[in-house]
Amino acid sequence: MSKRPRNRIGKRLARSNFVRLLRRFARQDRGATAIEFGLVAMPFLALTFAILETAIVFFAGQTLEAAVQNSARLILTGQAQNGGTLYDTADNFRTNAVCPAAASFFDCSKIYVDVKEYNTFGAISQTPPVTNNAFDPSKTSYTLGGPGCIQVVTLYYVWPIYVSLLSDNLSNLGNNRLLSASAVFKNEPFQTTGGCP
Repeated sequence: MSKRPRNRIGKRLARSNFVRLLRRFARQDRGATAIEFGLVAMPFLALTFAILETAIVFFAGQTLEAAVQNSARLILTGQAQNGGTLYDTADNFRTNAVCPAAASFFDCSKIYVDVKEYNTFGAISQTPPVTNNAFDPSKTSYTLGGPGCIQVVTLYYVWPIYVSLLSDNLSNLGNNRLLSASAVFKNEPFQTTGGCP
C-alpha cells in the first residue's frame, strides 16, 4: 500500500475528530453562566460606578447650594459686616460660616469663597475663575457691601471624578468637576457705617 492513501485517511480521521470535538464543545453548557457573567460584569460594574458617582456629585452640589444659602444670610442681614474679625476675610468667613453649613461632606480647606458687590442687578456677570482648564483662586474676591448693596456670594469646590471614562458629562475641569453655588440678593437696611459704592 502506498503512503498517499494512508495520509489521506489520516487527514480525514484527524479532520473528523476535530469536527467531532468542536461539536461536542459547542453542545457543552456547564460554564456558560460564568462566561456570560464575565462578558457582562465589566460594563455592568462600570455603569454602576458611573451612576453612583453621578449621584454623589449631585448630592455634593445640593449640599454646596444649602451652604451658600445659609452662609449668605449672614451678609444679607449685616451680621458678617458687623461681626468683626469673625467674618473679615474670605478664610474666616469660610471657616466660621460656610464650613458649619457644609457639614463634613467637603474638605473645608478646598472650598473657595467669592463675594462681590454690584450697583445694579444688570451689572452682575459671573464667569468661573478658570485659567487654562484649571481653577484659579486668584480670580476670587471678598467684598462685603453695606445696607442696600447688591451682593453675589459664590462658593466653588473642585470635586474629583474617578470614573471619567463613562462620566465625560460630569467633568468640566480635566478629570474634575467644578461645583459652584451662588446667592444673589440686596442687603437689608441694617445698622452700619458703610454704604454702597
